[in-house]
Amino acid sequence: MKTISLRAVKAQLSAIIEAAEKGETTIVTKYGEPAAMIVPFKEERQEEGADRPDRPSFGKALLSLPHNLDF
Repeated sequence: MKTISLRAVKAQLSAIIEAAEKGETTIVTKYGEPAAMIVPFKEERQEEGADRPDRPSFGKALLSLPHNLDF
């Protein structure tokens, strides 16, 4: 796992994306603190909750809410 500053990400985004395509995870820091993580995208995980069929996905839970809620 690689750690890189936000400033460096702006300059090297293409290389970081290529690394993610090869399976590498990158942690992005802002002011020296972890702020984000760039992880490889896996086709088999496209559907949320695919690894835990006993648990409903967040998307399905949102869609099950009544549509007439006022916030």
